[in-house]
This record gives sequence, structure tokens and C-alpha cells, in this order.
Amino acid sequence: MARRGTWTAALRTPVGACSAVLLALVVVLSVLAPLLWGDGAAAIDTDAIGQGPSGAHPFGTDSLGRDLLLRTLVATRLSVGLAVLATAIGAGTGVVLGTLPAVLPRRAARLLIAVVDIAVAFPGLLLALFLAVIFGVGTHGAVLAIGFATAPAFARLVQTLSASVSGRDFVAAARIAGVGRIRLLVRHVLPNIGEPLVVNATIGAGSALLAFAGLSFLGIGVQAPDYDWGRLLREGLDGIYVNPAAALAPAAAVVLAGLAFNLVGETVAAVVGVRTRLTRRAAPPAPAERPALPEPPADAVLVVDNLRVAFPGPNGWTVPVRGVSFSVRAGEAIGVVGESGSGKSLTALAVSRLVEAPGVVTADRLEFAGKPLATASDRELGTALAMVFQDPMTSFNPARRVGGQLAEVSERHHGLSRRQAFARAVDRLAAVRVPAAERRARQYPHEFSGGMRQRAMIGMGLMGRPKLIVADEPTTALDVTVQRQVLRLLARTRETEGAAILLISHDIAVVSQTCERMLVMYAGRVVEDLPTGAPAQHPYTRALLAATVDLDTDRDRPLEVIPGRPPEPDQVPGGCAFAARCPLASDRCRTEDPVLEPAGKGHRVACWHPQVTVLSGQSHEEGAA
Repeated sequence: MARRGTWTAALRTPVGACSAVLLALVVVLSVLAPLLWGDGAAAIDTDAIGQGPSGAHPFGTDSLGRDLLLRTLVATRLSVGLAVLATAIGAGTGVVLGTLPAVLPRRAARLLIAVVDIAVAFPGLLLALFLAVIFGVGTHGAVLAIGFATAPAFARLVQTLSASVSGRDFVAAARIAGVGRIRLLVRHVLPNIGEPLVVNATIGAGSALLAFAGLSFLGIGVQAPDYDWGRLLREGLDGIYVNPAAALAPAAAVVLAGLAFNLVGETVAAVVGVRTRLTRRAAPPAPAERPALPEPPADAVLVVDNLRVAFPGPNGWTVPVRGVSFSVRAGEAIGVVGESGSGKSLTALAVSRLVEAPGVVTADRLEFAGKPLATASDRELGTALAMVFQDPMTSFNPARRVGGQLAEVSERHHGLSRRQAFARAVDRLAAVRVPAAERRARQYPHEFSGGMRQRAMIGMGLMGRPKLIVADEPTTALDVTVQRQVLRLLARTRETEGAAILLISHDIAVVSQTCERMLVMYAGRVVEDLPTGAPAQHPYTRALLAATVDLDTDRDRPLEVIPGRPPEPDQVPGGCAFAARCPLASDRCRTEDPVLEPAGKGHRVACWHPQVTVLSGQSHEEGAA
């Protein structure tokens, strides 16, 4: 159903509608033209030899008096059929050549790859002419020539796509499980590269059509008495000075059919996700009425009120962040915790203005340093907002040296020369405790360890004078020793630079040790905002605390878990989203969605039945609210 909606949306675009009309016309002519006008196209009229355009013959007649328009229409079947057959041969041969290196011995594989590389270096039409001489003049030789001439390009594409898939974890897991090479290709690799191959084959059919017309025009393609558009074009050019319109019909047919194949390729690419563009979208859903955020403190560096992030889908809008509100004071450290999919990282991206189209970010109030983020320019914000990403290896450009990437910040925003910017980059690397900073600045990201890359990412944020550092799970995939170093570095940066920190993490213990306040998110919404160390009142926060393991945890008892799983962003139920997993849920919880209400000094909770649990793990009830 979702894919059907995507096809419908793609066909509503100008490119999709045009491709559908042209392809339908080509298919109908291929099937019906020989049946309807085959006899008329073959009828010889000696009284109408070489005539120009007329009412009876719109494009004139040939040297035997045959109607050129009818012959062009009838030639659609042979021209298109041969092009599709050649494309199928080329794609099939390319898939075989592209996958063989994965099953052949190493030397044979290298030899095959070298042969494919040499073949790709030759122009396709020149290779087709060479192969046509080998296979012989005629229809069969031309089909084989064009098919094998296009095979190297498909083989190169298959090799590239297969290499990208073969490095993934699920392929490695299948290989370790003992899956054979051929079965690995058929079941794990080829299904994951099929869509790009279909797109390129569709576009390649247009090129094959043009190449076939070229061979027939040169006299080494279709031979008499058969005829295709290329042969008709050659015959028309022979008498171009007598009847210029004779070459117009087959030339227009080649252009329109080739255009149809290429536009169909563009449409297929849009559907399979290469370039999906949905031109008609309903407006994002209106935000629900929420209580206004309490007046933020005067020194607030970030104010977020009723933040929403929505993405379009085939069945409407999905809203993974639903009305998040909070503020961050200057120099304050706030942690955002929650399970995967709760909206933590998406909230950080929205605050950093990194949510790209077609995502839509809306808020009643979204301000940074007193400036509205929706309208402020990059120049106005400067380097006051820094972002530390979860995986610095993918955040750094692997082809550029680390120092040059840091220096680029000062070159663009501070107007420093290249030498001055590099000197500042070395200084910032030294400030984040990177040893031998000047030497390290001349190295590439892959030469850094994971913890050192994360330090360099923090150093990039310190190239300016940040007022807020958004750290999106900066300790993920790091060992505990390096985690502690990174967290200490963030705390030291906060002290020395006076920057506020918004720390995104799934580890509630890390946040409780690092931050002053904690935002607990569930299903795209903040369910509790509490000072670190204060008794937790929301059942979800208490469940997260109970699942935290420390040195005092009784190893003889089973680990605490939260039953069930969070709802999908497009399937959030009515009422409280946590109700299905909450042991205290009542009928009111399943029908009414609680909002954040004051629960003490600096403490807000969204729950109909809040209770108290201190961070040490001991709990007691205060009664239902």
C-alpha cells in the first residue's frame, strides 16, 4: 500500500506523467501498429514514388511509393524490441561479470576486473562498432554487439554496489555462519542492489535504442526487407534534398522513444528512493494546545517551547517530536535521556538547525542567545552554537587533514588567514588534551583513535566562543576509560569557556553524574524535567533508574527491565504514551494525555499518578495525584 502511494505520487509529477504517457504510447504502437498498418506500410504505389508531404501521405513516400508515416509507426515494434533485448543482454552479462570476482580465485578476479576496466575506458558506440564487425552484419550481430558493449558499464556498477554491500555486518555474519559464496551473492548481495540496477537498465534502454539506430543508419544493423528507425532515417537522408520531411518521422520517433525510456528511469529512481520528490503534501498537523512554558530565566541561552518535528509519509505526517519545551541557562549542563527512538537526537538536530527537507520544524518559541533560530542567518549565529556528533569518524572528512578541517571554521567565520587559522586549530587541539597537537593536526581522521577523534570534534566546537555545546551521545562506542576522559573534557570546557552543555545520552548514570538537570523523553515528548539527584516521580524515569547497574547491584537478582517497547512515531496511542507499559496506568491514562505540571522547585512531571523514587534506588509512594 505504501509503495502504491509512492508510485501514485511519482506519476503525479510532471516528469512522471510525461514518462507514463510516452511509454504507454510506445507500448501501444509496438503492439498494435504492425497489426493495423502493416499491410499499408508494405504497399508499393508506383504512382506516388518519392512524393513530398500531402494529405494522403503526411511525411511523403519513399523510393517505392510506400507511406513513410506508416512505416515509421510499424517500425516501432522492431526498434523498441531490439533495444530492450540488447539491454537485457547487457544487464545480464554485466551482473555476471560484476559478481564473478567475488567467487573466482584472487588472480582470476583481478584479471577480470582489469578487463572490465579497459572495456569501460572505450566509448560505447566505438566498442559496439568493433563488436559488430566480429559478430557480423545484420540484426543478430547488432543485438549482440550493443548488448556486450553495454555490459562493461553494468559490470562496473555491479562491482561498486556489491563492494558497498559486502562490507556490511549482515554479510559478514552470513559468511561466518558458513554461507557459500554463490548463495551469499544470490540471497544477501543481489537483492540489496537490485533497485539501482533496474533504474540504470531503464535509462540504458534509451541509449541502446539510439545505438541500434546508429548501427542501422551505418548499414550494419537491420537489413532489408526488415526495417527499423535507423534504416528509415538513412533512406530519408538519401533523398533529403528532394523530400526533407522523409527523415523527420524516424528522427522524431527515435527522440521520443529515447526520451520515454529516460523519463521512466527518472520516475523509477524517484519511487525506489534515489530522488523521491513528493510535490503535493498536506500541511503538517497543527500542534495540540499545551500550557505555555514558564517564563525562562533572564540568562537563558536556549529557549524551546512546544517544539515539533514532522516528516511526510505515504499515509500522512509522522511527528516523532511532539511538543518539547525546556530552557538552558548560560553555563548550565542539561542531560536528555530516554530509550532509542524517544526523540532525543532529533530534538538536538532541530535545535542545531540540522533537520533537512522534507522534515518540518515548528515551535511556538525557538530562540538561541535571544535570536529566533528559524530566521537567524548563519552569520548572526556565528560559532556560538557547537555540535558534537555521536560518531566523529563519519563527521570528519576522511580525505582532509584534521587541522585543516578545524582551521576552516576560523577561516570562514573569523576571517583569519590560513596560517593563523591552522595555529588556532593546533591551540584548540592542545586545549582538549590531544598530545603532540601540531603533529596530530597534520594527520588524517583514520590515524586518530576513537577517543582522540571525539576530542578533536570537541576542539572543532571550541574554534569559536560557543555559548552552547550540543553533545549527541558523545561517549557511544567508547570504552569506559575514554568515556570518563571525554566527560571530564566537556566539564572542563564548560568551566573554562562558560559554555552551556546539552548532553544527549541513553545512559542515565552518565547524565546524573555530569549534569545539573535531566530531561526524560518518551515517545517524542518530555515526561519529566527534574534536578539531578531529586526524587524521580514519573514511572518511566523510575524504571530507567531501576534498570541502571552499579557496583551495589545484587548480582544474584535478575536485571530489571521495562516490559514492552516504545510505540513507533506514527503509531502513538491516545492518552499517555507510556500507559501500555506502566504498572500504575488507569483508564484516565489511556484516554487523557498528561502535560508537564510543577512537582516541586525546578521539577515538572507529566503523569496522572506520580510517585517518588530517590536516585539511590530506594522508593516509596506519596500517593496518587
